[in-house]
Amino acid sequence: MLTCIIRYHIDPTKKAQFVRYARNWAEAIPRNGADLIGYFAPHEGSSTLAYGIYDIASLADYEAYRARLAADPLGQENYAYAQAEKFLLREDRTFLKRISTTQDGQP
Repeated sequence: MLTCIIRYHIDPTKKAQFVRYARNWAEAIPRNGADLIGYFAPHEGSSTLAYGIYDIASLADYEAYRARLAADPLGQENYAYAQAEKFLLREDRTFLKRISTTQDGQP
């Protein structure tokens, strides 16, 4: 299992647009095959960093998921919304593999 962490640099004057974007992904991501952990918007500290985090079985599954997401009507709408509103200044993806668990053995 891999965890994808998307780090967004957002326009701090357009936080509401990012919130709408994140809520749309909360519907589209699970429908297209990834296990969404959540989206996180700035609260304290940086006003420009936000995160989206989800689990996916493998990089091969990620490629198939991305193709489904690109064909999904809500996915297409969300991509277009981000382009039109220009609230995303930068987007970086990192794939991590969990190597530790909680004390009760749960990941």
